[in-house]
Amino acid sequence: MNDTDLLQLFGYNDNFMKMLEKEYNSVISVRGSNLIIKGSSQEIRTIEKVFDELVYTFKRKGTINETDLAAAIQTIEPTETSQNNDKLQEENAIYWGVKDLVKARNQRQIEYYNKVLNKDVVFAIGPAGTGKTFLAVAMALNALKNNEIERIILSRPAVEAGESLGFLPGDLKEKIDPYLRPLTDALFYMLNPEKTRSLMDKNIIEIIPLAYMRGRTLNSSFIILDEAQNATITQMKMFLTRLGINSKAIITGDITQIDLPSKTHCGLINAQKVLKKIPGIDFVYFDKRDVVRHKLVADIIDAYEKFDATVTKKQLRTK
Repeated sequence: MNDTDLLQLFGYNDNFMKMLEKEYNSVISVRGSNLIIKGSSQEIRTIEKVFDELVYTFKRKGTINETDLAAAIQTIEPTETSQNNDKLQEENAIYWGVKDLVKARNQRQIEYYNKVLNKDVVFAIGPAGTGKTFLAVAMALNALKNNEIERIILSRPAVEAGESLGFLPGDLKEKIDPYLRPLTDALFYMLNPEKTRSLMDKNIIEIIPLAYMRGRTLNSSFIILDEAQNATITQMKMFLTRLGINSKAIITGDITQIDLPSKTHCGLINAQKVLKKIPGIDFVYFDKRDVVRHKLVADIIDAYEKFDATVTKKQLRTK
């Protein structure tokens, strides 16, 4: 095939390659007239079959489009990918990652999943270890895979444990990376690092500090604000008003872990009061019974809650 034919096969601006990357876990790139696929041997064979079908269609029609690509994907023989799709039909299944199936594991997580399916903005509030962020990333990846949205935006306030970015070593990227690491960890688990970096290089996935979202309008996006208890009221309003056409947002946080100088400035606490009656916005609340990490995590949370309650009672008696 000549260069003009290859351009049609790969799609304008390699658009077909981007569609295939959403469909499969492999990293797909083009160098000159060479197609490079990095992934499992079984999935590579599947993608090769898709291209064989595209070449056949092109030779028959003289042109190909997105519909032809979708048809090629559907006509390939059953493989590991189609088996994974079957598993995705399991009850409460959300996304099939490179390691395993991500699914809602308890009643609260099922409630969370259903609310995100039916609402454009969902607040998930509760302690660490309940799966708030992990499931949010899985739901975003599933929406991307199903072409429901065009990109994923993950964000966090750069405020934690009393630290200041100005006192941390390194350039801006090195200062910010530790705050955003939990988001990349979730992506690496479900996609693998190479696939994640490939999608980030193409701006299909963005991971940015909350302050960097000012002035943007995010259309056809799945937007996640993590650790939202550390967003101020002004920042929370700014984040929520970034929402564009055909977009969803999940806001996660734990109001017992606020690192702001004053809790009265907490945007997450304020949002519960201001937004609770707006149609299209919903809240789901987790507690220590919903923890899905190590069994000791729930006991640790319970111990701290009892200790805080005791301290509060003592303070009230002394007033």
